[in-house]
Amino acid sequence: MKKNYKTSEVAKIIGIHPNTVRLYEELELIPKPMRLPNGYRVFTDIHLEQFKLARTAFKVEILQSGLRKMAVDIIKIAASGDFDKALHLAEFYLQRIKKEQTNAEEAITIAEQIIKGSTQIDNSTFFTRKEAAKHLQISMDALRNWEMNGLLTIKRRQNGYRVYTDEDIRLLKIIRSLRCGNYSLAAILRMLNALSTNPSVSIREVIDTPKESDDIISACDQLLTSLKDAEKNADNMLIQLKRMKKL
Repeated sequence: MKKNYKTSEVAKIIGIHPNTVRLYEELELIPKPMRLPNGYRVFTDIHLEQFKLARTAFKVEILQSGLRKMAVDIIKIAASGDFDKALHLAEFYLQRIKKEQTNAEEAITIAEQIIKGSTQIDNSTFFTRKEAAKHLQISMDALRNWEMNGLLTIKRRQNGYRVYTDEDIRLLKIIRSLRCGNYSLAAILRMLNALSTNPSVSIREVIDTPKESDDIISACDQLLTSLKDAEKNADNMLIQLKRMKKL
């Protein structure tokens, strides 16, 4: 027997504010509920399942490579009742998350290889900012951004121009590889600070472990863990979608 629920009942079951229930409806994240003659909304079990699906999808905020938008699309498509399409997109979403995991792991491996080769550096070569950017195939804006965020400090000549040494280039290569893996600037800075204190530190562990004193921690500040959690959530979304299709 199908059961109906009021807005307040849905909010209590899901553990959200009644206004959030209405917001999900406005954003088309749930099927449009029927209304009684007095205007009150009427929700069903499929609405509860849809709320649970959305909550699962939004547990981890992964923004890169359009993953956030993809998660929203899955929810909206499921809300429209097209579960086959939602399942197909959820499978693709899961594969994209796994690809991001591979990219993140490869970035760590590249950074470790660069660090191991640091004994070969003699600082005999000097680059201007423009030359450094060209050598690394990155923009000068990226260089400025990394410097402004404290990832490296560049020496200056007497005329005030910056000069980049072999050691700076090595450091920039590490930063570049980690940024390509979508690690946050905060996570990279944390890793570089730890590396300067202890050259043998596990960069994989440090880059994924924010300090307890950090006020705000984003998914990219703990990228490896966040992607692992996102993969688990994507698996659960597939299970939920299959159950909803049967309903």
